[in-house]
Amino acid sequence: MIWVKRISKVILTLVLSIVFFLMLLYRNDISQEEVNQKYATPQSHFINVNGQNVHVRIMGQGEPILLLHGSFSSLHTWEDWQELLSPYFMTISLDFPGHGLTGPDELQRYSIQDYSHLALTLAENLGLDKFHVAGNSMGGAVALQMASTRPDKVLSLNLIDASGAPIPSTRNLDDEGEDKKNTGLIFKLTSNPIFSKLLLKCTPKFLFAMNMKEVYFNPDKITNDKIDRYYELMLRDGNRKATLDRLSIPRKYEVDFNVVKMPTLIMWGKEDHWIPLKQAYLMENAIPGSHLVVFDEAGHVPMEEIPTETVAEYLSFLGVEIRKDYLKGPNYLTHVH
Repeated sequence: MIWVKRISKVILTLVLSIVFFLMLLYRNDISQEEVNQKYATPQSHFINVNGQNVHVRIMGQGEPILLLHGSFSSLHTWEDWQELLSPYFMTISLDFPGHGLTGPDELQRYSIQDYSHLALTLAENLGLDKFHVAGNSMGGAVALQMASTRPDKVLSLNLIDASGAPIPSTRNLDDEGEDKKNTGLIFKLTSNPIFSKLLLKCTPKFLFAMNMKEVYFNPDKITNDKIDRYYELMLRDGNRKATLDRLSIPRKYEVDFNVVKMPTLIMWGKEDHWIPLKQAYLMENAIPGSHLVVFDEAGHVPMEEIPTETVAEYLSFLGVEIRKDYLKGPNYLTHVH
């Protein structure tokens, strides 16, 4: 009986330790008002799109560019790009439902098709007849869906470490194993039925620091402010639940690459561990006439990690002459049409 008591004490101690650990990780949602006050800017607008109050940031004048962020991110990932592009173009970034200041959608419209429809409707509401589209990661898949659905609206595509590349006709076990290996930690945790439930209330901040180390090549560029932003926007009231709902939706979207004939720039971080470089080549082969640029010292979000280098390539693609002092003022050539 003595050994039974000892085992019981060990189990009880272990359970209490786990409970105490979870209590330390417990985090309440942050109210919509508090998050808006901290992260909205004078350029922020909340526009009703299909019954959803969507956070949109509009800067600059000229031909419009829609900027579409990736999974677990927000329109803040485009902050530097919007500053650098706005002397030349009207830039429009948005928080997809379930992200950033937009928050959850009561109807759970979180698929790639849903996001594509939302972005197209937003453009229509803003009176934009035609526009350029740039998308990173999941936002790249949305951009592709938009170009496939309404190619008459999309002037050009910029696919940055984008998901949505066509699946090769032949795949082997090594390819599948590598794909699983490259899956980010946060995707693995949210796909686990036990951890996903815990993450609804027990969301450790260090997880977001680890996540950023996965998507950045240079860890020195990861600041505490960026970690705080990613973390606090996830804690925005309803976003954690929306994230799990979104990831539970089957990843089905249909892109007709035969109609994606607009000028297309593909940009990729060579050190992307979430969507490896081989996906860029699949994308390039699927879109005739597309141009691929690879950045040696960048990860999954090169527009955030090396904004000056990446935006210079994008401006050149759009026909804007790039000078060494290009940030001092615009110098127009011919835009892509």
